[in-house]
Amino acid sequence: MRLKLFSRPLLLLTTLILLSACSNLSKTEKPTGLGNEKLWQAHQQQISQVDSWQITGKIAIRSNQQSGSGALSWLQEQKHFDIQVSGPLGQGNLRLSGLPNQVQLTTNTHKVTSNSVEHLMQQLLGWSVPLDHLLWWVRGLPAPKIKHQVMLNDDSLAYQIQQANWKLDYLSYQTTKTGARLPQRIKAYGPGLELTLFIKQWQD
Repeated sequence: MRLKLFSRPLLLLTTLILLSACSNLSKTEKPTGLGNEKLWQAHQQQISQVDSWQITGKIAIRSNQQSGSGALSWLQEQKHFDIQVSGPLGQGNLRLSGLPNQVQLTTNTHKVTSNSVEHLMQQLLGWSVPLDHLLWWVRGLPAPKIKHQVMLNDDSLAYQIQQANWKLDYLSYQTTKTGARLPQRIKAYGPGLELTLFIKQWQD
């Protein structure tokens, strides 16, 4: 049986799909700044494998509705997270736990479950952060498959990431016991929100 040649419409459709794939691959601009691109790529490869950690530190948030700070504890086990904030920011205590598609937010007065963490935070707290992006940003990496710009410092680590209408400045890093270079102090600016994160200790 002879194989039929591609018809012109099918050939055109195939070409468009390939062009679209190439366009998606080119969404990411090359990093700028003082660092070396190859060292940055190697760092990304290493840190992207870190999918479980425990963070202790402090967090401060300033929004149009409120401002405050609190002690932070963040336990991440692959996709499952358990983030706790104690202090004025957490209205005494705030806990955000679950999976990306099933999240529970607990405060001193509320306990609510939703499939959208951003909607849940906005509804109860008056502000929100894109948690699926934050899982990458907290490690000093841009979220994958989303257009971004990265500026490198002289150690070839992210000095600034701009992505999804957010700007993150990485003011300092620390080296964990496993040798990973992870952020210590982050300033993040989003729509109507300013966030400061100081990570006292990483356990990866």
